[in-house]
Amino acid sequence: MTARRILVVEDNPLNSKLIRDVLEFAGYAIVEARSGEEGLRLAKEDPPDLVLMDLQLPGIDGIETLRRLRDESLGTDVPVVAVTAFAMAEDHQRAAIAGFDGYVEKPISVRALPGKVEAFLAKEGECSRAGEATGRQE
Repeated sequence: MTARRILVVEDNPLNSKLIRDVLEFAGYAIVEARSGEEGLRLAKEDPPDLVLMDLQLPGIDGIETLRRLRDESLGTDVPVVAVTAFAMAEDHQRAAIAGFDGYVEKPISVRALPGKVEAFLAKEGECSRAGEATGRQE
């Protein structure tokens, strides 16, 4: 079985390395982008199974990158999860309203991250199976 591909869009090299190391150890294939523009290009070239994206990026921010990912390459089939240090309830709500499928807070919990990623991937799979079972596209 091929490892699930995770696109990590994070401009901080230390955060990116931490996420990469934890998820590679858990068996995922990691592709990294340092900006929203680079993330868009990589997602278009080879669509990932999940995107973990910082909200504050150089150039276009995470919310605009999400909008373009949905419009231009990934549609709604691929979960896109916000990764940010903003941890207030309003921040969770803002990410949900923007269309993110979930939220992971910084600092990243190395113990919890693989389970959270698996849960987001499982949720995406459930939506796909439900659409197949009913004949609808989710």
